[in-house]
Amino acid sequence: MVTTKKFIALFMFAVLSLSTLAVGSPSAVTGGTFKYNLGQGPTTLNPLSSSDAYASSVQSYIIEGLADRNPDTYEWQPVLATSWEISKDGMTYTFTLREGVKWHDGKPLTIEDVKFSFDAIMDPENKYKTAHQKPYYENIKSADIIGKNKIKFVAKKKYFKNFDVVAGLAIVPKHIYENPSKKQKKKLNKTLIGSGPYQLDKYKRGKNIVLKRYKGWWGAKDSKRAGEHNFAKILMRFVKDGTVAIQRLQKGELDFNGLNVEEYMKKTNGPKWGKTVFKIKTKNKAPTGYGFIGWNLTNKLFQEKDVRLALYHLLDREKMIKKFRFGMSLPATGPLYRQSIYANEKIKPIQYNPKKALALFKKQGWTDTDKDGILDKMIDGRRVKMSFTILDPNQEFLKYLTIYKEDARKSGVDINVKYVEWSTFIKKLDERSFEAVRLGWSGGSIDWDPKQVWHSDSANASGSNFISYKNPKVDVLIDEARITLDQKKRIKILKKVFKMIADDVPYAFFFNEKYRFYGHSKRMQREKETYKFEIGLNYWWITK
Repeated sequence: MVTTKKFIALFMFAVLSLSTLAVGSPSAVTGGTFKYNLGQGPTTLNPLSSSDAYASSVQSYIIEGLADRNPDTYEWQPVLATSWEISKDGMTYTFTLREGVKWHDGKPLTIEDVKFSFDAIMDPENKYKTAHQKPYYENIKSADIIGKNKIKFVAKKKYFKNFDVVAGLAIVPKHIYENPSKKQKKKLNKTLIGSGPYQLDKYKRGKNIVLKRYKGWWGAKDSKRAGEHNFAKILMRFVKDGTVAIQRLQKGELDFNGLNVEEYMKKTNGPKWGKTVFKIKTKNKAPTGYGFIGWNLTNKLFQEKDVRLALYHLLDREKMIKKFRFGMSLPATGPLYRQSIYANEKIKPIQYNPKKALALFKKQGWTDTDKDGILDKMIDGRRVKMSFTILDPNQEFLKYLTIYKEDARKSGVDINVKYVEWSTFIKKLDERSFEAVRLGWSGGSIDWDPKQVWHSDSANASGSNFISYKNPKVDVLIDEARITLDQKKRIKILKKVFKMIADDVPYAFFFNEKYRFYGHSKRMQREKETYKFEIGLNYWWITK
């Protein structure tokens, strides 16, 4: 059992072990332009209001936190803070800010910027459109400046990730984001000022983003950051189509492109592969995400669990894994990757079973009364068809939904599949103006906190619980887990949460990945194929 004192001691160990060995090769050289496929353009670059993975990828090079994780040890290591202390009761976290850091516009980074970055997220009027970030910080009561370079974060109550959330707080310049004019607000969607190793150079909407190495970056003079961020420029292209991205990789127009299993197996076997361009299959311990179909639970079509389960039984994932994924994926079982210590191993995948689906539909009164091949039912005095639209922002995934559509049609379910451009898709999520959506969650943190996606509180405003899932018992357990510092006890609680969510069938979950795949050009050099907890692109360099 890990007592509170031992838990604090572990954190104190993190304080004492700030001398974590640098990661990266001594052979790394600086220079060159790294051509990277972002996939598509971010909805906005504003680090306060953005919520998509594309914006996060860009911001990771430009915006810094107080600390970050070592990719091989997973320990916290200094970034904008040079050191930190944790009080004996584990409720106060004091950080000492690094001196001499400047924003990309030349102005000095101050402790006021750190305080503003926290206060902006917690603004009660949601002035900065940060509702999606609040669940992470709700246990932090205040950020108090206690000296020229010192700031103290005070927790309201114990939470096993209190330190993590404040250490990883994205620090933004107060003078840029505090009170922008209406005209400046629009500009903030396509500009970005940070303190990180790269600064925004050019942004061509719909085409690409160019970052250039920030000559004033503090890390360039820090021996512990040797071999990190070696590119002179990073060209982020927006290539949505996977096949096109592979073609551009082969032509040398991209240096790196993440691959899915189908691309790895079927689309990377030409004469150039193994000579001028290479494909990699690897494993690491980073959390892996999952795709899903999310049902809008405010829609009366999906409010019965039996109906959602019936729809799940019409999803032939084994066929999809065999046809498109070469047996190298696992059918997901619930709201977290199956390999996680928090996943409930007793939960088995929902199998494709049209007979069970029809029985469940019949149980809830769905029958084909007019013999048109589509199930129907009286709801609120009118006859409603079992017919709905699934929105998907990724054209590559439509073939999976086509299989689902065809199989469901045989059982009397009429599914329309519609591709929607990303910014429109996000708007529909925020407005809750959809019937069903196909999307995916990234792996997140190794230590799982389900609140952002699964707690009732997160169904409000533009929170990530956009399907409006609400289970009071799940809420209670999530809240309990958040204040449980003993990881073994927390695992037991969250395995219950995993089971309860899986049993409620709020999503039809797709797959968990066994491996990670990517392709890279010959000129890219790296110390190894992957670090323990990430691939480690920040440590690659270009052959001159």
